[in-house]
Amino acid sequence: MFVTPAYGQEAAPADAGADTHAGTEVPGNAAHEGGGFPPFDSATFASQLVWLAITFGLFYVFLKRVIVPRLGTILDTRAGRIQQDLDQAAKLKGEADAAVAAYEQELAEAKARANAIGQQSRDEAKAEAETARKAVEAELDKKLAAAEGRIAGIKASAMKDVGAIAESTASAIVEQLVGKADKAAVAAAVKSAG
Repeated sequence: MFVTPAYGQEAAPADAGADTHAGTEVPGNAAHEGGGFPPFDSATFASQLVWLAITFGLFYVFLKRVIVPRLGTILDTRAGRIQQDLDQAAKLKGEADAAVAAYEQELAEAKARANAIGQQSRDEAKAEAETARKAVEAELDKKLAAAEGRIAGIKASAMKDVGAIAESTASAIVEQLVGKADKAAVAAAVKSAG
């Protein structure tokens, strides 16, 4: 398929006095007839630089008067909030440190009281043990004295019986050896030996 350029046809004017023209071409600007991109046209550099300076100045004034103060306000608000948070944190840290110090003080006092109670309990137990020991010793001393008294009584009784047994044994030996023994002489001899 072939494409052929279309040309506009001129129609008979409906109006004899009107100059109408039909076509496909775009009306051009006399300054742009060189065919270049307008911002790169050296003939318009001066006006472009003026408009650049004006636009930059307006943008600078807008930044200085509107944007920077708002940013400064935001930064000041944030700095104030941060400082307030830091102050609050320092206050809470001080309270926490005070609570820790109070806790440690109470803990030290509780340990001291516990040690004092323990020492008092040990002293009381030692005193009770000493009292019980003395009571047991006193009772043992009484029993020992009673036992010694019984032993002395048994010893005295045994010694009394030993004398009688010794006299009868000595009399029996003398009778076996000599025949008849004198009881008074044998009793005097046993008493002198004992």
